[in-house]
Amino acid sequence: MESFHISATGHSLNYLPQYIAQRHGFFAEHNLHVTISVPSPWDNVLVDLANGTADAALGGIWVPSMYRNRGKNYTAFAQVANRCPLALLKKGSAKGWKLDVSNMQGKAVLMKSGNGASVGLFFKMLLRENGIDPNAVHYVQDLEGAMLRELFEGGMGDYFVIDIVTARRMAAQNPDVSVAMEMATDGDEIPWSVYYNESANFTPVVKDKQRRFCIALQKATDWVLDHDAEQYKDELADLFPAAPAETLVELTNMYRRNGMWTTPEVARYGFDRWQKGLADGRLIEEPFDYEDIVIQVS
Repeated sequence: MESFHISATGHSLNYLPQYIAQRHGFFAEHNLHVTISVPSPWDNVLVDLANGTADAALGGIWVPSMYRNRGKNYTAFAQVANRCPLALLKKGSAKGWKLDVSNMQGKAVLMKSGNGASVGLFFKMLLRENGIDPNAVHYVQDLEGAMLRELFEGGMGDYFVIDIVTARRMAAQNPDVSVAMEMATDGDEIPWSVYYNESANFTPVVKDKQRRFCIALQKATDWVLDHDAEQYKDELADLFPAAPAETLVELTNMYRRNGMWTTPEVARYGFDRWQKGLADGRLIEEPFDYEDIVIQVS
Protein backbone atom coordinates (compact mmCIF):
# COMPACT_ATOMS: atom_id res chain seq x y z
CA MET A 1 0.00 0.00 0.00
CA GLU A 2 1.02 3.60 -0.51
CA SER A 3 1.84 5.59 2.60
CA PHE A 4 -0.18 8.71 3.41
CA HIS A 5 0.96 10.58 6.50
CA ILE A 6 -1.15 13.28 8.16
CA SER A 7 0.43 15.87 10.44
CA ALA A 8 -2.47 17.09 12.58
CA THR A 9 -2.85 20.07 14.89
CA GLY A 10 -4.63 17.94 17.49
CA HIS A 11 -6.55 14.78 18.38
CA SER A 12 -10.22 15.60 18.48
CA LEU A 13 -13.70 14.10 18.30
CA ASN A 14 -14.53 16.27 15.30
CA TYR A 15 -11.90 14.27 13.36
CA LEU A 16 -13.89 11.06 13.97
CA PRO A 17 -14.50 10.06 10.31
CA GLN A 18 -10.74 10.01 9.74
CA TYR A 19 -10.21 7.70 12.71
CA ILE A 20 -13.06 5.45 11.58
CA ALA A 21 -11.62 5.25 8.06
CA GLN A 22 -8.26 4.29 9.50
CA ARG A 23 -9.56 1.74 12.05
CA HIS A 24 -12.22 0.16 9.82
CA GLY A 25 -9.94 -0.34 6.82
CA PHE A 26 -11.61 2.15 4.48
CA PHE A 27 -8.28 3.76 3.60
CA ALA A 28 -6.71 0.34 3.07
CA GLU A 29 -9.52 -0.51 0.61
CA HIS A 30 -8.08 2.26 -1.56
CA ASN A 31 -4.47 1.13 -1.22
CA LEU A 32 -3.55 3.76 1.37
CA HIS A 33 -1.66 3.14 4.60
CA VAL A 34 -2.63 6.24 6.59
CA THR A 35 -0.62 7.28 9.63
CA ILE A 36 -1.11 10.29 11.89
CA SER A 37 1.12 12.40 14.11
CA VAL A 38 0.41 15.44 16.29
CA PRO A 39 3.57 17.57 16.51
CA SER A 40 4.27 20.04 19.26
CA PRO A 41 4.12 22.94 18.83
CA TRP A 42 1.22 22.61 16.39
CA ASP A 43 2.77 24.77 13.67
CA ASN A 44 5.36 22.07 13.03
CA VAL A 45 2.75 20.65 10.68
CA LEU A 46 4.13 23.20 8.22
CA VAL A 47 7.65 21.89 8.79
CA ASP A 48 6.39 18.37 8.07
CA LEU A 49 4.90 19.57 4.78
CA ALA A 50 8.07 21.43 3.83
CA ASN A 51 10.40 18.49 4.41
CA GLY A 52 8.08 15.96 2.81
CA THR A 53 7.39 14.03 6.02
CA ALA A 54 3.65 14.64 5.67
CA ASP A 55 1.31 14.21 2.72
CA ALA A 56 -1.18 16.56 4.34
CA ALA A 57 -1.61 18.87 7.28
CA LEU A 58 -4.90 18.74 9.16
CA GLY A 59 -6.09 21.96 10.75
CA GLY A 60 -7.78 25.27 10.13
CA ILE A 61 -8.19 26.72 6.66
CA TRP A 62 -7.20 30.04 8.16
CA VAL A 63 -3.55 28.90 7.84
CA PRO A 64 -3.60 28.52 4.02
CA SER A 65 -5.56 31.78 3.90
CA MET A 66 -3.08 33.63 6.09
CA TYR A 67 -0.06 32.47 4.07
CA ARG A 68 -1.55 33.02 0.62
CA ASN A 69 0.76 35.37 -1.34
CA ARG A 70 2.90 35.85 1.77
CA GLY A 71 5.89 33.66 1.02
CA LYS A 72 4.22 30.24 0.77
CA ASN A 73 1.00 29.02 -0.77
CA TYR A 74 -1.03 26.13 0.59
CA THR A 75 -4.06 24.50 -1.00
CA ALA A 76 -6.87 22.65 0.78
CA PHE A 77 -8.17 19.48 -0.90
CA ALA A 78 -10.62 18.08 1.67
CA GLN A 79 -12.60 18.87 4.79
CA VAL A 80 -13.45 16.69 7.79
CA ALA A 81 -15.27 19.05 10.18
CA ASN A 82 -18.02 21.42 9.03
CA ARG A 83 -18.81 22.96 12.43
CA CYS A 84 -16.92 24.59 15.26
CA PRO A 85 -16.43 22.17 18.21
CA LEU A 86 -16.32 24.89 20.88
CA ALA A 87 -18.69 25.99 23.63
CA LEU A 88 -19.23 29.16 25.64
CA LEU A 89 -19.38 28.70 29.40
CA LYS A 90 -20.77 31.36 31.70
CA LYS A 91 -20.92 32.01 35.42
CA GLY A 92 -24.34 31.18 36.86
CA SER A 93 -27.40 29.90 35.04
CA ALA A 94 -27.74 30.02 31.25
CA LYS A 95 -31.55 29.86 31.36
CA GLY A 96 -32.97 32.39 28.89
CA TRP A 97 -29.47 33.51 27.86
CA LYS A 98 -28.77 34.65 24.31
CA LEU A 99 -25.80 36.09 22.48
CA ASP A 100 -26.59 39.80 22.41
CA VAL A 101 -25.20 43.19 23.41
CA SER A 102 -26.86 43.20 26.83
CA ASN A 103 -25.15 39.94 27.82
CA MET A 104 -21.71 40.63 26.30
CA GLN A 105 -20.83 44.33 26.39
CA GLY A 106 -18.13 45.05 28.93
CA LYS A 107 -17.75 41.40 29.88
CA ALA A 108 -14.48 39.44 30.06
CA VAL A 109 -14.09 36.30 27.93
CA LEU A 110 -11.34 33.75 28.50
CA MET A 111 -10.18 31.89 25.38
CA LYS A 112 -7.42 29.35 24.98
CA SER A 113 -4.84 30.03 22.29
CA GLY A 114 -2.60 26.95 22.31
CA ASN A 115 -3.51 25.70 18.82
CA GLY A 116 -3.53 28.92 16.85
CA ALA A 117 -5.78 31.88 16.18
CA SER A 118 -9.05 30.20 15.20
CA VAL A 119 -10.74 30.31 18.61
CA GLY A 120 -10.52 34.09 18.98
CA LEU A 121 -11.18 34.76 15.30
CA PHE A 122 -14.29 32.60 15.25
CA PHE A 123 -15.78 33.91 18.48
CA LYS A 124 -15.26 37.53 17.45
CA MET A 125 -16.88 36.75 14.10
CA LEU A 126 -19.89 35.36 15.98
CA LEU A 127 -20.08 38.57 18.00
CA ARG A 128 -20.08 40.70 14.85
CA GLU A 129 -22.71 38.49 13.21
CA ASN A 130 -24.94 39.01 16.26
CA GLY A 131 -24.57 42.79 16.26
CA ILE A 132 -21.94 42.97 19.00
CA ASP A 133 -18.80 45.07 18.61
CA PRO A 134 -15.88 42.77 19.55
CA ASN A 135 -14.05 45.85 20.87
CA ALA A 136 -16.77 46.23 23.51
CA VAL A 137 -15.73 42.89 25.05
CA HIS A 138 -12.55 42.14 27.01
CA TYR A 139 -10.41 39.06 26.35
CA VAL A 140 -7.83 36.91 28.10
CA GLN A 141 -6.47 34.65 25.36
CA ASP A 142 -2.74 34.18 25.75
CA LEU A 143 -2.78 31.23 28.17
CA GLU A 144 -3.28 27.48 27.89
CA GLY A 145 -6.68 25.90 28.40
CA ALA A 146 -5.90 24.10 31.65
CA MET A 147 -4.66 27.28 33.30
CA LEU A 148 -7.64 29.28 32.06
CA ARG A 149 -10.00 26.62 33.38
CA GLU A 150 -8.53 26.92 36.85
CA LEU A 151 -8.67 30.70 36.71
CA PHE A 152 -12.26 30.75 35.41
CA GLU A 153 -13.45 28.39 38.13
CA GLY A 154 -11.46 30.45 40.62
CA GLY A 155 -13.34 33.62 39.69
CA MET A 156 -11.64 35.19 36.66
CA GLY A 157 -13.82 36.49 33.86
CA ASP A 158 -17.47 36.16 32.92
CA TYR A 159 -17.25 33.66 30.05
CA PHE A 160 -14.92 30.90 28.89
CA VAL A 161 -14.59 29.57 25.32
CA ILE A 162 -13.39 25.97 25.42
CA ASP A 163 -13.97 22.67 23.59
CA ILE A 164 -17.43 21.18 24.06
CA VAL A 165 -16.19 18.03 25.84
CA THR A 166 -14.44 20.08 28.53
CA ALA A 167 -17.33 22.54 28.75
CA ARG A 168 -19.86 19.80 29.46
CA ARG A 169 -17.59 18.21 32.05
CA MET A 170 -17.06 21.53 33.81
CA ALA A 171 -20.78 22.30 33.88
CA ALA A 172 -21.55 18.82 35.24
CA GLN A 173 -18.96 19.15 38.01
CA ASN A 174 -19.49 22.79 38.99
CA PRO A 175 -23.01 24.06 39.84
CA ASP A 176 -21.81 27.66 39.49
CA VAL A 177 -20.96 27.19 35.78
CA SER A 178 -23.29 26.50 32.85
CA VAL A 179 -23.06 26.03 29.09
CA ALA A 180 -24.49 29.12 27.41
CA MET A 181 -23.83 28.10 23.81
CA GLU A 182 -22.53 25.13 21.86
CA MET A 183 -21.16 26.35 18.56
CA ALA A 184 -21.60 23.05 16.75
CA THR A 185 -25.32 23.70 17.17
CA ASP A 186 -25.59 27.49 17.14
CA GLY A 187 -22.44 28.58 15.33
CA ASP A 188 -23.49 27.79 11.73
CA GLU A 189 -21.33 26.13 9.06
CA ILE A 190 -17.59 26.66 8.99
CA PRO A 191 -14.74 24.66 7.37
CA TRP A 192 -13.19 24.12 10.79
CA SER A 193 -10.78 21.33 9.92
CA VAL A 194 -9.34 20.77 6.45
CA TYR A 195 -6.51 18.85 4.81
CA TYR A 196 -3.95 20.92 2.91
CA ASN A 197 -0.50 20.77 1.36
CA GLU A 198 1.92 23.15 -0.32
CA SER A 199 0.34 24.25 -3.60
CA ALA A 200 3.45 23.34 -5.58
CA ASN A 201 3.11 19.68 -4.54
CA PHE A 202 -0.18 18.98 -6.33
CA THR A 203 1.19 16.66 -9.03
CA PRO A 204 -1.08 14.14 -10.80
CA VAL A 205 0.31 11.33 -8.63
CA VAL A 206 -0.34 13.30 -5.42
CA LYS A 207 -3.84 14.27 -6.55
CA ASP A 208 -4.65 10.62 -7.24
CA LYS A 209 -3.69 9.69 -3.67
CA GLN A 210 -5.76 12.59 -2.38
CA ARG A 211 -8.71 11.45 -4.49
CA ARG A 212 -8.57 7.97 -3.00
CA PHE A 213 -8.21 9.47 0.46
CA CYS A 214 -11.38 11.51 -0.08
CA ILE A 215 -13.36 8.49 -1.30
CA ALA A 216 -12.41 6.56 1.84
CA LEU A 217 -13.13 9.56 4.07
CA GLN A 218 -16.60 9.89 2.49
CA LYS A 219 -17.29 6.21 3.19
CA ALA A 220 -16.27 6.70 6.83
CA THR A 221 -18.39 9.84 7.11
CA ASP A 222 -21.41 7.97 5.77
CA TRP A 223 -20.72 5.14 8.23
CA VAL A 224 -20.66 7.58 11.17
CA LEU A 225 -23.86 9.27 10.01
CA ASP A 226 -25.59 5.91 9.57
CA HIS A 227 -24.74 4.52 13.04
CA ASP A 228 -25.92 5.76 16.41
CA ALA A 229 -22.86 6.42 18.55
CA GLU A 230 -24.16 4.06 21.25
CA GLN A 231 -23.32 1.21 18.86
CA TYR A 232 -19.61 2.04 18.98
CA LYS A 233 -19.30 3.49 22.45
CA ASP A 234 -16.33 1.23 23.22
CA GLU A 235 -14.49 2.48 20.16
CA LEU A 236 -15.09 6.09 21.16
CA ALA A 237 -13.81 5.33 24.65
CA ASP A 238 -10.72 3.73 23.16
CA LEU A 239 -10.07 6.79 20.99
CA PHE A 240 -10.66 9.30 23.80
CA PRO A 241 -9.98 7.57 27.13
CA ALA A 242 -9.88 10.81 29.13
CA ALA A 243 -13.52 11.68 28.40
CA PRO A 244 -16.59 9.95 29.88
CA ALA A 245 -18.01 7.45 27.40
CA GLU A 246 -21.57 8.75 27.81
CA THR A 247 -20.42 12.30 27.01
CA LEU A 248 -18.68 11.04 23.87
CA VAL A 249 -21.85 9.26 22.76
CA GLU A 250 -24.01 12.33 23.39
CA LEU A 251 -21.63 14.66 21.55
CA THR A 252 -21.11 12.31 18.61
CA ASN A 253 -24.85 12.04 18.12
CA MET A 254 -25.21 15.81 18.49
CA TYR A 255 -22.53 16.28 15.82
CA ARG A 256 -24.33 13.79 13.58
CA ARG A 257 -27.59 15.73 13.90
CA ASN A 258 -26.10 19.18 13.40
CA GLY A 259 -23.93 18.80 10.31
CA MET A 260 -20.45 18.47 11.81
CA TRP A 261 -19.77 15.79 9.20
CA THR A 262 -21.05 16.17 5.64
CA THR A 263 -18.70 15.43 2.74
CA PRO A 264 -14.94 15.76 2.18
CA GLU A 265 -15.65 18.67 -0.16
CA VAL A 266 -14.93 22.05 1.42
CA ALA A 267 -18.30 23.79 1.63
CA ARG A 268 -18.39 27.02 -0.37
CA TYR A 269 -20.89 28.75 1.94
CA GLY A 270 -18.80 28.10 5.04
CA PHE A 271 -15.63 29.06 3.19
CA ASP A 272 -17.03 32.44 2.12
CA ARG A 273 -18.36 33.14 5.60
CA TRP A 274 -15.02 32.31 7.21
CA GLN A 275 -13.12 34.42 4.68
CA LYS A 276 -15.16 37.45 5.73
CA GLY A 277 -14.46 36.63 9.37
CA LEU A 278 -10.73 36.33 8.71
CA ALA A 279 -10.69 39.64 6.83
CA ASP A 280 -12.69 41.42 9.55
CA GLY A 281 -10.23 39.97 12.06
CA ARG A 282 -7.33 41.44 10.00
CA LEU A 283 -5.69 38.06 9.44
CA ILE A 284 -6.02 38.62 5.69
CA GLU A 285 -6.41 41.87 3.79
CA GLU A 286 -9.56 40.83 1.95
CA PRO A 287 -11.51 37.58 1.40
CA PHE A 288 -10.06 35.13 -1.08
CA ASP A 289 -12.11 33.44 -3.75
CA TYR A 290 -12.88 29.79 -3.13
CA GLU A 291 -10.69 28.64 -6.03
CA ASP A 292 -7.70 30.56 -4.63
CA ILE A 293 -7.47 28.22 -1.64
CA VAL A 294 -9.43 25.05 -2.47
CA ILE A 295 -9.01 22.40 -5.15
CA GLN A 296 -11.42 19.55 -5.97
CA VAL A 297 -9.64 16.21 -6.30
CA SER A 298 -12.60 13.82 -6.05
